[in-house]
Amino acid sequence: MTLTRVRLARLVDHTLLKPEATLADVRALAAEAQHLGVFAVCVSPSVLTELGDLGGVAKATVCGFPSGKHTSAVKATEAAQAVADGADEVDMVIDIGRLRAGDVAAVREDIETVRTAMPATTLLKVIIESAALTDEQVVAACEAAEAAGAQFVKTSTGFHPAGGATVHAVELMARTVGDRLGVKASGGIRTWADAVAMVEAGATRLGLSGTRAVLEGGDAGTGY
Repeated sequence: MTLTRVRLARLVDHTLLKPEATLADVRALAAEAQHLGVFAVCVSPSVLTELGDLGGVAKATVCGFPSGKHTSAVKATEAAQAVADGADEVDMVIDIGRLRAGDVAAVREDIETVRTAMPATTLLKVIIESAALTDEQVVAACEAAEAAGAQFVKTSTGFHPAGGATVHAVELMARTVGDRLGVKASGGIRTWADAVAMVEAGATRLGLSGTRAVLEGGDAGTGY
């Protein structure tokens, strides 16, 4: 499939998770999302109710963000509240430390707790912070997410000092989950070339904060 701006936009979670974001920023993001034709917007839980009617654009938020060090009960409560506030999708952060220590069972249980706190129709993406993991840990995290009932694995919060998405990580994640789960690449995707590389590596969703700039780096002959 040739990627046009329209097709690429439909893979995008148009994202604003900066703690300094104002309500005006959030409302501007929502308006821009509809104009650009993205798949979803992703905002902090406290501002979900400010999004209003997005005309078919999905609403996503985060839980356990950005550290993943919240208790499972807190993450589950946060996810359930997000659904009550209108979220169609929730991106949760795992406890990276537990994974790095080899406690994969605890990671799986953490994901399961969040999964069971939400309706089956709410999509769950699991943020594994791939840049902070070895390849073996990336595989283990993906396998835990699948076993726990998540629908997506996601590379990064975009806030970790180790970095964001890489082609290598996306390829490894896509190879691990096959076509059973989606793969969301996020963190550091700033150009059209970056975005295309992630899709070619196997990403089925992209988390972008600079969506307009990425899309405008595409074929100038293709309209929104």
